[in-house]
Amino acid sequence: MREPRRYVLTGAPGAGKTTLLEALRHRGHATVREAATDIIAERQAQGCAEPWHEPDFVDAVIALQSRRQIDATIAARRVPVHLYDRSPLCTLALARYQGRPIGPALTAEVDRISRQRIYQRSVFLISPLGFIRHTAARRISYADALAFARVHEQVYEAYGHHLIHVPAGPVSQRVALIERHVSCRA
Repeated sequence: MREPRRYVLTGAPGAGKTTLLEALRHRGHATVREAATDIIAERQAQGCAEPWHEPDFVDAVIALQSRRQIDATIAARRVPVHLYDRSPLCTLALARYQGRPIGPALTAEVDRISRQRIYQRSVFLISPLGFIRHTAARRISYADALAFARVHEQVYEAYGHHLIHVPAGPVSQRVALIERHVSCRA
C-alpha cells in the first residue's frame, strides 16, 4: 500500500493554521494537530505558567510530533493525503528562534523525516492575518510572530521545500487553495 502524501501547514503563530486544519478536517481530510500547543496546555494544567522556557520543551514537542505522525500513518493508511499543523522542521525553527541548542532527539527526527522524505516538498506557508489573538499558549507579539515566521521560511527552504503562500483571507478561500494543490497531485 502506498504511503500517504503528507502536507505541512506552517507560518506565524496566530496565522490561522489550526482553523484551516479544522476546516479541512470537516471537509473529510485526514489531519494531524499541532503538538506544541498541547504540550503547553498540559504543562500549564500542571502549574507551569510558561512551559516554552523549560529545558525539555523542544524534546517534548518533537516526541509528540513524531508519535502523531506515526500514529496517523497507521490509522489512515488508506487515506491518500494527510495535512499537518506543523512538522519537526517547525520545531527546529522554534529551537533556532529561541536560541536553544539542537538536541539529539530533534536532530534525529529531522534526519529521519529528511532521509525518508516523510513530508511533501510543497509546504503551505499560511500568511499572517494582520493581528494576533493572544491565548494562554500564544503570548508572542505580532512583530515577534512575523520574525518567527521568517525563521520557518528559512528552515523549510534550507531543507529543500517549496513554499506555497496561502494569503490572508476568508477560511473558505484559503481551504480552496490548499485543496486545489493537494488534489492536483493525486
